[in-house]
Amino acid sequence: MFMDDLDYENKKSKVYGVVTALVTNNKDPEQMGRVKVTYPWLAEDDESYWARIATMMAGNDRGTYFIPEVDDEVLVAFEHGDIHYPYIIGALWNGQDKVHENNDDGENNLRVIKSRSGHRIILDDTADKEQVMIETHTGHKVILDDTSGSEKITIIDHTEDRKIVIDSKEKTIDIRNENGKINIFAGDDINIETDKKLNIKTGTSTNIKAGSSLEAKASSSVTIKAGSSCNVEATSNMTVKGALLTAEASGKTAIKGAVINLN
Repeated sequence: MFMDDLDYENKKSKVYGVVTALVTNNKDPEQMGRVKVTYPWLAEDDESYWARIATMMAGNDRGTYFIPEVDDEVLVAFEHGDIHYPYIIGALWNGQDKVHENNDDGENNLRVIKSRSGHRIILDDTADKEQVMIETHTGHKVILDDTSGSEKITIIDHTEDRKIVIDSKEKTIDIRNENGKINIFAGDDINIETDKKLNIKTGTSTNIKAGSSLEAKASSSVTIKAGSSCNVEATSNMTVKGALLTAEASGKTAIKGAVINLN
C-alpha cells in the first residue's frame, strides 16, 4: 500500500461530530460496562468495536449504572474522529421508541426513571404538591409526600389493603392490614411505652401468654371486669392480699378447699 493510499484509508475512517447507532450487544466480556453498535447509515451488519458509555458518574466501584438495551437508539461520538474508538454519549427516543411520560402542560414538573419491567422513580415538582415516589411494576409504592398542609410518608402494597402512613400534620403513625395478620417478632425484648393512655382492643378474644412469669402492675387501681364469667386459676399457690379485702356475690358464694383457715 502506498502512502497516498494509507492517508486515504485514514481519512475515510475519520468521523467528526456525532452519529446515531443501534445497540447490538450489551454483554461485555470484560465487565467494563461497554456495548457494541451498528451504524444504519454505514452498513447494517457492520458491528462496532466495544464502545464505552458516558454516564453521570463513574469511578472505582461507584457511579451510576444504566446500560442501554439491545436495539436502543444511541448517540455516538468518536475519539479524535477515529471510528475505531466510539463512545456512547446518550440514548434517543424516536418514532418507534416512544417517551413514557409527557409534558403536555409545559410545566415540566416530572423527572422519571423507568426500567424495562416498569419500575419507576418519580420526582414530582408540582407546586405545593411536591413528592418523590418509588413504584414497582406490580404497584408497590413508597411515597414521600410534601403536599403543603398534608405532608406524609406512605408505604403501600399493590392491593392497597396493607399500608403504613406517617402523617406529619396529624402527628400519627398508622399501620393497617385490612385483610390479613400483623406479626411483630424480636429475638430480644420488645418495649411499648407511652406518656399517656395505652388502649388495646380486639373484636373477639384476647390471649396473653408468657413462657415463665407474668406481671401486671399499676401505680394506682387495677380493674378486671368480665361480661359473663371470670376465672382465675393457678396449679400451685395463689395469694390474694390487700389492706382491705372484700368478696361479694349477688348469688351463691362457695369457698372450697382441702383445708380452709379463716383468721
